[in-house]
Amino acid sequence: MEEKTLKEILGEKVKYFRLRRQFSQANLAEKANISITFLSNIERGNNYPQARTLCNIANALGIEVWELFKNDDTFNEQNAIIDRISEDFTKHVTIALETVHKKYKP
Repeated sequence: MEEKTLKEILGEKVKYFRLRRQFSQANLAEKANISITFLSNIERGNNYPQARTLCNIANALGIEVWELFKNDDTFNEQNAIIDRISEDFTKHVTIALETVHKKYKP
């Protein structure tokens, strides 16, 4: 993942959670102890905050820091892969159990 993409995802997520909490930029900036200008730049993907600031933003939004980086497309793709693996695993286990059952059936 490129730095620009990471900044954009972060900015989109901050704005998404801010609007979900019905905070203005001024409200969130105050709660996170940063300037409105800095918050605006984060939301536009122009600035990348330091770890302490990320924690302050996440705490102000009532979320975990990792939620600010979750890319929904990637998340959905990963869930689809897990579902396919689970289906394959279930099929193989079922076949194995049927084989054992046939072999040891009284």
